[in-house]
Amino acid sequence: MRLTRIHVAAPLQAGGACTVRGDTANHLARVLRLGVGDVLEVFDGECGEYSGRIEAMRKGEVHVALGPRNEGRTESPLRLTLAQGISRGERMDWVVQKAVELGVTRIVPVLTERSVVRLDAEQARSKQRHWHGIAVSACEQSGRSRLPHIDLPQPLLTFFAALGTGSLRVLASPQAHAGVGELPSAAGDVLVLIGPEGGLAAAESQAALEHGFHAVRLGPRVLRTETAAVALLALLQQRFGDL
Repeated sequence: MRLTRIHVAAPLQAGGACTVRGDTANHLARVLRLGVGDVLEVFDGECGEYSGRIEAMRKGEVHVALGPRNEGRTESPLRLTLAQGISRGERMDWVVQKAVELGVTRIVPVLTERSVVRLDAEQARSKQRHWHGIAVSACEQSGRSRLPHIDLPQPLLTFFAALGTGSLRVLASPQAHAGVGELPSAAGDVLVLIGPEGGLAAAESQAALEHGFHAVRLGPRVLRTETAAVALLALLQQRFGDL
């Protein structure tokens, strides 16, 4: 039987203890019906995980004693960043969930010319918190012990302006002629750009190419934005990563 896994953001140490509060504590007590003496796994989001045993349960709190630290073994050798054009509602949530399952290390939600979603500063922070929660749940489910970073939503051109060097950059484009098999070898860092519903505008695609992106085609059919993200991440993990 697979152990329950929970994320605790506080610093953890072998032989120490932690207190779980809020929704996670309620889920452990009321949904999973765990009790004193039950065992679980606790991970800190920085690639460390610990065996744990529930020592006490009080209203809204679960106290866990920590055992030895185990190095997480589920992280991909490929460092994947996904720059995803923000899509509406559950589509974006689904992309975040599946990208985490597929091993991304960072997700950058980008606003583009054709983005239907428009966000002010407070809405952007709220979305970031929401997607962070989805990423935590996806790590708990998939066995990951490193929590991917979710950036604040930002304009695509702002993201381009801050790009450094050294990564293989890949743009999903129905107009491309090359496929993933024709990409140059990756040195360990890959940046993926996926447009929103309706795709990137011509000027944005051109700007991506000028910033070193390789355009690739994902078959003869036009994929939805969320399908394109998952398909391309999986293909890159298969070629350069651990699938």
